[in-house]
Amino acid sequence: MPANEGIAGWVIETGSPYLADNVRRDTRWSKRVAQELHYKTRDILAVPLQAGGETLGVIEVINKKNGQPFEQADLNILNALSSHIAMIIGNARLFLAAENKVHQLATLTELSAILNSSLDPKQVRTRAMQAAVKLLDCETGSLYLIDHDRGELYFEVALGDKGDVFKEIRLKLGEGIAGWVAQEGQSLLIPDCSRDPRWSSKADKKSKFQTRNMVTVPVKAKSKVIGVLQAINKRPPKLFDEEDLRLLEALADQVAIALENARLYEAQRLTFLQTAEALAAAIEKRDIYTGGHTKRVRDYCMATARYLKLTPGETEWLELAAILHDVGKIGVDDQVLRKPGKLTDEEFAQIRAHPTIGYEILNHIRTLQEVIPGMRHHHERPDGKGYPDGLADGKIPFLARIIAVADTYDAMTSDRPYRQGLSDEAAISELRKFSGVQFDETVVEAFLQAHAAGLILSQHRRSSSPGNESAS
Repeated sequence: MPANEGIAGWVIETGSPYLADNVRRDTRWSKRVAQELHYKTRDILAVPLQAGGETLGVIEVINKKNGQPFEQADLNILNALSSHIAMIIGNARLFLAAENKVHQLATLTELSAILNSSLDPKQVRTRAMQAAVKLLDCETGSLYLIDHDRGELYFEVALGDKGDVFKEIRLKLGEGIAGWVAQEGQSLLIPDCSRDPRWSSKADKKSKFQTRNMVTVPVKAKSKVIGVLQAINKRPPKLFDEEDLRLLEALADQVAIALENARLYEAQRLTFLQTAEALAAAIEKRDIYTGGHTKRVRDYCMATARYLKLTPGETEWLELAAILHDVGKIGVDDQVLRKPGKLTDEEFAQIRAHPTIGYEILNHIRTLQEVIPGMRHHHERPDGKGYPDGLADGKIPFLARIIAVADTYDAMTSDRPYRQGLSDEAAISELRKFSGVQFDETVVEAFLQAHAAGLILSQHRRSSSPGNESAS
């Protein structure tokens, strides 16, 4: 019922107790509730529940049992009792508020830890959305990042039923609520988006999603706005409030830290990867017959990895190991590397030493400890007849087994001055023939799947592909 209706409404408005000894003659009485409940009301006592200067509600007692109407003495008793009830309710509210606050802070701490547990930019962005939805108990969330070159915001991640559509949406700075927050660097609490003049329905029209209400806060790194975080549609019957706004702002601070850490890590990773590529390219320049070999082996490894159960970290290490797999050739004599004909036993021994030389060069770099086994053992064989250590079967590091297949396939299909490279079909036949003997069976199967999917482009296939005049 409305807060100003009937005797209860009058008590709330005035903060005063009220005695109605005959409600049918009382103009303040509202008979609507009695009619809905099919209850015959004769007389009422009503007193306010007040605590800390705030009216929490009203307590009413109805129809004195002895048939006589309520008296002033009854009112005095109820008035005294109401102060105790109000205190209990007030304390309960404070307790629940404190308990809720503790729960929210615990959740925020937990989500912050999850956010910062990964340095993968995509994972960080996805976890930011999951955190916003969980923390504010809403239907979905969005993370806009700023494309400074184009002066736009773009949906990098969105969760919920329409999340895949959100990825396609861009907004200009200043456009819509998110654009306004990004431009002004201020948070917004919007109880009804349709009534806010800053609201842009572009996202809703594209995704067929109905946005009712939202909280939008800027994501800042070193005082610079790098994105916008949104929580959308509080789950009924609740609405977003100032506490939700403060919580999302606190989460946005953690998101900013996680995003910045991920950005710095990605920049460092790319620098390291590019340095390794430059080193491999410099070594390859010494061998005029194997141009493009390192890039092809890396590409074959990455294609094969799609069909193997590798973690993101293992895939990253595989890529680096593939780039560095021939780094030891820096210690092989130029005349041996450039020799156009068949090698002598002594010259072949020099070539066979390159995994060991590479190991000696890179072993002191602590950050490469996951990479080095793949580089050192890519010429080992399951039958134990490989080099440098003659490892057999399960003792060969898995990354090395992947590189072995990719490296051998490229060697078979690449032309040399003293021979023509095998066709793709002949090289595939060789892989099948020596699967389980020279090559790991699981890796060969994954390689064949990647080849069937068109992901393995040998030197010949690259040369014949449109837009690829030469692979080396």
